Amino acid sequence: MAVIAETPWALKRAMERLTPERVATPPAPGKWSAREIASHLADCEVVFAFRLRQAMAETDHVIQPFDQDRWAAAYGAYDATGAVATFTAVRQWNLQFVKALPAEAFAKPVTHPERGTMTLRTIVETMAGHDLNHLGQIRALPV
Repeated sequence: MAVIAETPWALKRAMERLTPERVATPPAPGKWSAREIASHLADCEVVFAFRLRQAMAETDHVIQPFDQDRWAAAYGAYDATGAVATFTAVRQWNLQFVKALPAEAFAKPVTHPERGTMTLRTIVETMAGHDLNHLGQIRALPV
């Protein structure tokens, strides 16, 4: 919970330390720029919002996977500031949702077609791990 609560602010700080050129420039061929990573985080937060709510609303919910590279084809249309703002707003909404859940909700099972059976807790843990991975990529970029 601490990681997912802190990530919007950590993302904002990590992006602010980069020049506009660095935000827009991929670090290597085939890698995402900081703007694209922020766009991916925003997209994924929308996905997590749906997954969390579907997991709670349905019995035997099956998570719908998505192809992140196909979604990334649209990232040229997004600006970094908008991506960070979208991620932050949806993350705050998701945090309110998760914090309001009773403790037993975190044991509710869901199925991921590629990963098998997991729980709602696993979805939240996945959010945190995903955050840390992409924050690390942005922080590793030279200024």
